[in-house]
Order: sequence, then structure tokens, then C-alpha cells
Amino acid sequence: MTSFSFDPTRFDAAIVDLDGTMVDTLGDFAEALNRMLRDLALPPVAPAAIELMVGKGSEHLIHSALVHVMAPSEGAGAEAKTRALFDRAWERYQHHYLAINGQHSAVYAGVAEGLKALRARGLRLACLTNKPGSFATPLLAAKGLDGFFEFVFGGDAFERKKPDPLPLLKTCEALGTSPARTLMIGDSSNDARAARAAGCPVVLVSYGYNHGEPVRGVDADGFVDSLAELA
Repeated sequence: MTSFSFDPTRFDAAIVDLDGTMVDTLGDFAEALNRMLRDLALPPVAPAAIELMVGKGSEHLIHSALVHVMAPSEGAGAEAKTRALFDRAWERYQHHYLAINGQHSAVYAGVAEGLKALRARGLRLACLTNKPGSFATPLLAAKGLDGFFEFVFGGDAFERKKPDPLPLLKTCEALGTSPARTLMIGDSSNDARAARAAGCPVVLVSYGYNHGEPVRGVDADGFVDSLAELA
């Protein structure tokens, strides 16, 4: 399916992803990761490589970046060295990300218009991201998006992250809506797989971060080039 025909009468609520769906945060990731790597006396990683690592939570992002920069010199030992460095890397990453959160990112065109339209049609909204809640909440506030959402759940809110269905099911519980009438809006196979397993309809944006794979190859109910298309 190449487009999405939005019928608001089918839905009581929408769950919206953050990174790559509402905000282009690649610049924030690159800045925080490379400050972290500098603190660890490791070489930087290019934004193009970071884009392929985004979407599975900060722990996965940090682990992937460490392996990426150490593999050329450490070879098979990169994985073991990564484990040894992880706690220090995580501490430095959190320090730097909180310091620069939102400064190197931008809201995608059409996001505010789309969210306003969904609210105007009576849909309840929640933001569900694999990003830690301590990063997600200030970012939404900095970008003027926090007022749209009744709930914001980060990747540390539940026992498991997307693509596991648990976060979507728990978010539906919080909203008081059934999965079948709760639309998932995301940018990647993570969002689509979680939605399918939870029983939520899912629409994906054509931009964003999909682990280097074409997003239109993902099993979803439709695709939009802008959230404004949901108006």
C-alpha cells in the first residue's frame, strides 16, 4: 500500500513515535555520541552510520556506536571491549545528551498540523518512544509538542521496548482504548511490528529512520509523506 486513507471514525486514539516521526533528532544523536566517544578517547562516528543504529533505544545505540568505532582496530575483541566500556559510555552519553537535547534537531514539516487535526477530531494522543523518558519529555517541551499528548512513555517505562507489543498494549490501557481503535504512527519496522503484534492499525511516515531499509517495504496499513495528511 502506498498511501493511507484516513477515516477518523475508525479510531479513538493515536500513539505517535518520536524520533524520525515527529522530530529529526539525528543531529542530537551525533553530537551526544561523539562527545561521549571523545571522552572515551575513541574516534568519532559519522551521522550516516548513526542513522542506521537509531530506533531500538539508547542502550542499543551506544553499543552499536562503540562496536562501530572499535571494530577496525579491535576486530573480534570489539564486542568484549564494548561490554567493559558500556557503563562509562552510558554515563557520559546521558550527561551529554541532556546538555544538548533538542539543540541539533528539528520538528518535521506537517507534524504540528497533523497533531492539531487529530486532536480536533477528538482522538486522544500518547507519545510512545524507545528513547528514555528523561530525554523524551524535555525534547517534546523544547519543540512545543508536549501539549498535544495525554501521556508520554519512554523506552524505560515498561519491561520491554518496541518492537515488542507490550508498550503499545500498556499505552492503550492508559488511554482506555482498544488496540483495534488505536492508530500507531511511526517511521520504522519497529513500530509496525509492535503494532501488528498488539493488534493496532499502523501508518508509517516515508521519512525518518528505518535501519537503512526502504520503509515502503514494511508491512503497514499505509504511508504518509507528512502527518498533515492526517488532517
